[in-house]
Amino acid sequence: MVIRPAQSTDLEDILELAASAGTGLTTLPHNPETISNRITNSQQALSEDIKQPGSECYFFVLEDSQDGKVIGTSALVSAVGMDDAFFSYKLSTQVSTSPELGVYNPHQMLVLGNDYTGATEIATLFLAEEYRGGINGHLLSKSRFLFLADHPERFSEKVIAEMRGYSDDNGYSPFWEAIGKRFFKMEFAKADAVRGLGSNTFISELMPKYPIYVDMLPEEARAVIGRVHADTAPALSLLKKEGFTHQNYVDVFDGGPTVEVQRNAIRTIAQSHIVELVAGEVSGSTLPIMISNRKLKDYRCIVEQSRLEGDQLTLPQASIDALGLNEGDTVRAVELFNKRRPSSSKKTQ
Repeated sequence: MVIRPAQSTDLEDILELAASAGTGLTTLPHNPETISNRITNSQQALSEDIKQPGSECYFFVLEDSQDGKVIGTSALVSAVGMDDAFFSYKLSTQVSTSPELGVYNPHQMLVLGNDYTGATEIATLFLAEEYRGGINGHLLSKSRFLFLADHPERFSEKVIAEMRGYSDDNGYSPFWEAIGKRFFKMEFAKADAVRGLGSNTFISELMPKYPIYVDMLPEEARAVIGRVHADTAPALSLLKKEGFTHQNYVDVFDGGPTVEVQRNAIRTIAQSHIVELVAGEVSGSTLPIMISNRKLKDYRCIVEQSRLEGDQLTLPQASIDALGLNEGDTVRAVELFNKRRPSSSKKTQ
């Protein structure tokens, strides 16, 4: 299983994944033109000398190298809201009091805003159902963090993730029915598809500009604020273990939580080490080690059973080849499941 940048030849495989993703995964629409443009934009960003984050999007795939099939996607957006407004609802509290009546009432409100403008977003995480379980989901998600660590000048210090909000098996979203549908006059799937094409202008044109009192929403809508889709729960759990927290921001369409963390506080980044490759077989006890080749346009990331000891990492020659490297080259490596180890490496970042 190899993580690499998406190529134009991956289009059909990615569209197949998009078709199976269903409603709610906005950044992976089943639209050939949109996906093709994202691949092209990603390739362009990887070819440019960038010193500070902008609107670049880096689009990655997980390939089963045995049959050459793409079975997962993930992405990094360098800085959201640079070309198009990035909207969120913030859950704020307003207190109404009447000392004369002895009444004290805190009320939650949904306030539309652009507070995350400029933050780096991890996005487009999707793995084919038959490949879920084991290490694949961890590799697909966490490989982005090693890319962040190796190319920090391209990304912001704050990293966010918009988590897919709750909808049922038929694509019914209680949050959308209570708010969005009243202003957009369309079904959730259609509105989500429009947003997936890349423009959020219609949100600013149609969404209410004033705070919405949560107490005035139907109970079923209140119950799903900050709740994730069943397929997204494992991804949220993984991000929480990496240090992401929910700071009361939710998606304007489905009410899913947005989680955030400071880039260098991400556990995979903080615990990663730069080590030298040694070709060979590893005997004795081993752990799954995630390894990136530290490159840009030719980025590769894999998981191999090995041990992190000192300044060197021993890998089979086939794994070194999969990374596009040679013995003696350096890699960034980390235990996949974030187990800590004493560091004796002078190359640790």
